[in-house]
Amino acid sequence: MDFHVLPTRTGGAAENMALDFLLLQRYPAGTAIRFRHYEWRSPAFTFGFGQKVAWVRGQLASDERVDLCRRPTGGGIVDHRQDWTYALVIPREHPLWEERASRSYRLVHEGLAQALRELGQPAVVKTDTGAASTGAPAAGICFQQAELFDVIHERTGDKIAGAAQKRNKHGLLFQGSIWKPAVGAIDWDLFGGRFIVALVEAARAVMTPVPWPELGDDEVEALIGQYSSPEWMEYR
Repeated sequence: MDFHVLPTRTGGAAENMALDFLLLQRYPAGTAIRFRHYEWRSPAFTFGFGQKVAWVRGQLASDERVDLCRRPTGGGIVDHRQDWTYALVIPREHPLWEERASRSYRLVHEGLAQALRELGQPAVVKTDTGAASTGAPAAGICFQQAELFDVIHERTGDKIAGAAQKRNKHGLLFQGSIWKPAVGAIDWDLFGGRFIVALVEAARAVMTPVPWPELGDDEVEALIGQYSSPEWMEYR
């Protein structure tokens, strides 16, 4: 199976969330795995699909101006001001699509932790269940507490990386975030390359850098508008 590595793009919160969703729904080469790292145009937070926006706003500083958007995936509030953000889409043709969410979560994070260790960082996947861990991110504030199969600092136990997932008939969307302050000084471009190699090996795929896909300008703009709308923000 092909593993497509897309170019890095910088966008606002609604744009980044819309593009991730379109990579799941409308990707031209639908049977390829696709991966992208992306950046943020301004200070941003995203929050899980099932969270209540009133509660989310209550967790943010009232005097802080940030770009806020509901994600298509679950999980908690994610602060993107100092993170390394990525999206991974696994098509339904891949065996991992049929696996339990905890299996895909662990597999991706094992590759992430491996890439960090290769750069001298003491990163491991959390495998002890602790109290009420479920293998999915907590529906609160990300990086405050590590859940089962998150990536943590081996010595301190501090959370380094978490993610959220959405599975539908097209495939599995995996939206992940690495909190840079929890990691020592590293070359993030070098990390990205090693992370991709680890994922390619785990997926038993063939890596191919590709240009940004033709998704259709009208559909992209319409979905960005939806993700920017009060109706989407106030959905719950």
